[in-house]
Amino acid sequence: MTGEPARHGLLAELVSVPTEDIPLDGLWYPTPSPPRAAVMLMHGNGGNFYSGPVRFLPRHLVPRGLACFAFNRRGHDTLTTRTREPEGNAFQTAEQTRADNLTARGFVAARGFPAPVVIGHSNGGLYAARHVADHPGPRALVLLSAHCGGPEMLARASALGLLARDRGAELAARARELVAAGQPGALMLMPGWWYVTSAASYLDMECNVPRLLEAAGAIRCPVLYLRGELEDPDLYPAEKFAAHAAGPVDVHVVPGSDHFYTGVEDQVGRLVADWLDAVLAA
Repeated sequence: MTGEPARHGLLAELVSVPTEDIPLDGLWYPTPSPPRAAVMLMHGNGGNFYSGPVRFLPRHLVPRGLACFAFNRRGHDTLTTRTREPEGNAFQTAEQTRADNLTARGFVAARGFPAPVVIGHSNGGLYAARHVADHPGPRALVLLSAHCGGPEMLARASALGLLARDRGAELAARARELVAAGQPGALMLMPGWWYVTSAASYLDMECNVPRLLEAAGAIRCPVLYLRGELEDPDLYPAEKFAAHAAGPVDVHVVPGSDHFYTGVEDQVGRLVADWLDAVLAA
């Protein structure tokens, strides 16, 4: 099904990619002429395919001949539903996220692009890096404020006022109680963004989230890593990633920018598009 033209003049096809349970909804943005390459766009925690960088990047990439697939993981938004069963980011796990990215890559491969460029924002950036490390082949990787991952992510983000804040031990203990009582999907409130999670997902975040710098050592393709000037360099370790990566990494700190690139969307879009132009032409 082809949607109406967006405000930036693009046409997009609304698609739904099956999994074993919840499908991955998204938009496929074709190019007017035969594409040079395809791009997978991975949203962050609490995100979706119609907000943030995965929304604004296609208007910069499609005119450069790059078809784009912006898709929801099963863990999109915070809480959502398509029946009467709750879904969303509050129930996500590391294993599910990795599986969803592989499913999305299969969709893009079926469109004729077996090794698309990969772009990920925030948590999507972490898993974009892990995806490229696990499945080499993409010609380029773009990390937009990819966080550090591992248990240190939960600790660092909480110290900055996100997630558990100063209640990490309390929430972890409560999550273990709920899981032991057979209630892994029971919801818990967190004092910081993203505010709501389930017991099982909290423990998964504490134990199973991959580390960004471990992925870096297996990535040989060119990488562009952006971080906003207002962001914490330990939580979003662009420079450390560059030092650990097996291939070339260009680091760019966006002046005046927050985590979502508010107010500098066009600047970021042009920067990413120009960088990909150069890399794909090499």
